[in-house]
Amino acid sequence: MTVALLILLALWLFCLPRPLFDKPVSVVLEDRNGELLGARIANDGQWRFPAIDSVPEKYATCVIAFEDKRFRWHPGVDPLSLIRSLWLNLRNRRVVSGGSTLTMQVIRLMRDNPPRTVWQKMVEIFMATRLELTHSKRDILGLYASNAPFGGNVVGLEAASWRYYGKRPGLLTWAESATLAVLPNSPGLIHPGRNRNALLEKRNRLLERLRDTGKLTSIECELSSEEPLPEEPLTLPQLAPHLLDRLTASSGQEYTSRRASPAHRFKTTVDGDLQRRIADILERRQAIYRGNGVHNMAAIVIDVPTGEVLAYVGNVADAGTEHGQSVDIISAPRSTGSILKPYLYALALESGDILPRSLLRDVPTQLGRYKPENFYENYDGAVPARRALIRSLNVPFVLLLQQYGLEKFHFNLKRLGLSTLDYPPEHYGLSLILGGAEANLLDITNTYACMARELDNFYDRSGRYDPADFRPPAFVTNGRLASAAHRPPSVAQHLPSSDLLSAGAIWYTFEAMRELERPNSAGEWELFQAGKPVAWKTGTSFGFRDAWAAGVTPRYAVGVWVGNADGEGRPGLIGVTTAAPVLFEIFDQLPGNSWFDPPYDDMVQASVCRQSGFRAGEYCDADTVWIPKCGLKAAVCPYHRLLHLDAGAQWQVSSECESPASMQHKAWFVLPPVEEYYFKSKNPWYQTPPPFRPDCLASQAAQGSTPMQLIYPKHPTQIYVPVDLDGKLSSTVFEVAHRTPDKEIFWHLDGVYLGSTKTFHQMALQPAIGPHKLTLVDKDGYRLEQAFEIIGKGK
Repeated sequence: MTVALLILLALWLFCLPRPLFDKPVSVVLEDRNGELLGARIANDGQWRFPAIDSVPEKYATCVIAFEDKRFRWHPGVDPLSLIRSLWLNLRNRRVVSGGSTLTMQVIRLMRDNPPRTVWQKMVEIFMATRLELTHSKRDILGLYASNAPFGGNVVGLEAASWRYYGKRPGLLTWAESATLAVLPNSPGLIHPGRNRNALLEKRNRLLERLRDTGKLTSIECELSSEEPLPEEPLTLPQLAPHLLDRLTASSGQEYTSRRASPAHRFKTTVDGDLQRRIADILERRQAIYRGNGVHNMAAIVIDVPTGEVLAYVGNVADAGTEHGQSVDIISAPRSTGSILKPYLYALALESGDILPRSLLRDVPTQLGRYKPENFYENYDGAVPARRALIRSLNVPFVLLLQQYGLEKFHFNLKRLGLSTLDYPPEHYGLSLILGGAEANLLDITNTYACMARELDNFYDRSGRYDPADFRPPAFVTNGRLASAAHRPPSVAQHLPSSDLLSAGAIWYTFEAMRELERPNSAGEWELFQAGKPVAWKTGTSFGFRDAWAAGVTPRYAVGVWVGNADGEGRPGLIGVTTAAPVLFEIFDQLPGNSWFDPPYDDMVQASVCRQSGFRAGEYCDADTVWIPKCGLKAAVCPYHRLLHLDAGAQWQVSSECESPASMQHKAWFVLPPVEEYYFKSKNPWYQTPPPFRPDCLASQAAQGSTPMQLIYPKHPTQIYVPVDLDGKLSSTVFEVAHRTPDKEIFWHLDGVYLGSTKTFHQMALQPAIGPHKLTLVDKDGYRLEQAFEIIGKGK
């Protein structure tokens, strides 16, 4: 007997499975306030949300009153209820009541609703008492609410609340709570066309019972009884499907896992209201762009101080499956266009390669077979670095990248957090700055957010830097999950941000970005007007495939992408005309109108050359201006030099052809001939230095003064020449710049005289395939030679 009791005790102690419920659950996505953003159905086709932590008081009151009024006091089985059920069943000669408590119903649900027999009832009683031993009444009520059937493929209170009423359980009214309390008893009654009057009567009887027990007032009962029953099940919200996919993949668990875990419920940092508004903006804009064959858009908003993602719209909801609606554009690598230029500008400021107003070369450039061009195919000769960023000029930034160092820029982009640079620097070449590499919208936007965070915290930390300012964005509040696929490389996680960018470099970069200019319809540059101060940048990839816009304020960083997921280019798909308007419409939805405080502790006053923007040399007209401290490493002005002129200041001379006593000496701003050729047409104040007097030409060569420079080809290079329709090689236009345009220049190719030019020094030639030498001689005898090679098809 004792052995039997011990065996029975052991069976009782170990009769419950672990876990109690081992069924597939839906993956649920919530916003920061617990509102539903989206869900994915469980792999058995059921809408079964993960177990809820607590049951709303209204529903708990209703379900206890309807199912088990002595639930709070019994040990899992209610003897009075069992006796009553037995009497009712005997009197009616059929089963009309089961006498099951909520605890027993949890056991029945756990065992997949076995046949209703006396033996199964005894098993339920046996296991229910064991469940009560280790689980609180609150836990048991939660298990019931999470696993009860609510009609069709809806399981659990939370799923039922969203499917039938479109709200979370905590917002259910008394009538709605009562409906869901009685529904598991007859779940089929929820379907339209069934005997819904029976459901209505059961609900109202429960409401009357609550009134009679003092849970409801008469008015509350009457008003609740007038509420209608739900109609067709509602479609669950799908406000952030791409974020749901991203977090599911990042969690390391498949959503089809049978056991509920934190990976099945994500409480995100997303602001649901902002998410809806931005999704509406994108859908409205996409309806306009669709007429041009542009079908996809994406946008992300990051809170700068916290790094939390406030909105994540990975694609337009109605783009269509044929246009890649399911593609998460935010995480997809795309050609960057010009969107990386502010990074190079900031890094070059930090390294001392430039100051904000130091001149960059802007002339026709051929680097091997690579020939970068400005978007509007005109040149300034030399342009302040700040203005080059404001106008997003291509050639100055390619030449700046060459000066800064391709390998160093590639390495520092990874440190900033760009995770898609999978190839070595030489794979991208200098086109890296113009879209030769790919990045994703998340990395671009988050990098601007990190830069803003470092700048905004500068004074709060008394000028000290925190490496944690540069960190991955946060997507969820329960665990702050971030995708490992988008974390910066490990080297970036161990280097302080001050080792990469200082507050001064960032501030001057943002100051330039807030004054972006674009050509208007007349081809004139004008300031792009914005409603609030925003540092922003656009980008357009080659072939008009990707239009980018990214902007940042002290509070928010916003990124926008417009294009086609399949990479199809469309005419007019330009960042400033398609992505920028969306960017500023999003910023209009965000509060705040402040701007960054200048980090004066990371700035110094220095003498800067008025014309060149470099640190002033001894021959410069200088202004004292604020520059970042790192600018003290910048070079001294290379363009100002002392010219020796004759008494009439008409000619340059030297001591070999003029008495020093007769000379006058004057500081002069002198650009190289090619830069001068383009610069003086845009800057009327520029004065070409006087030419050397004819009897002093020998001194010109000795001083290294260059009156003439080739525009094309500038360096020894290979020139590919296509074949025309007549089977002959096309012409190649060679061009040279001379300080004195009216000076006659004589052209020779491979020792053969071709002719001369005056004022406009261009000549169209058709050299044969192979190596050649171009020789130019001006009327003063200055000689210029350049080797090049013509290549044709197949070379």
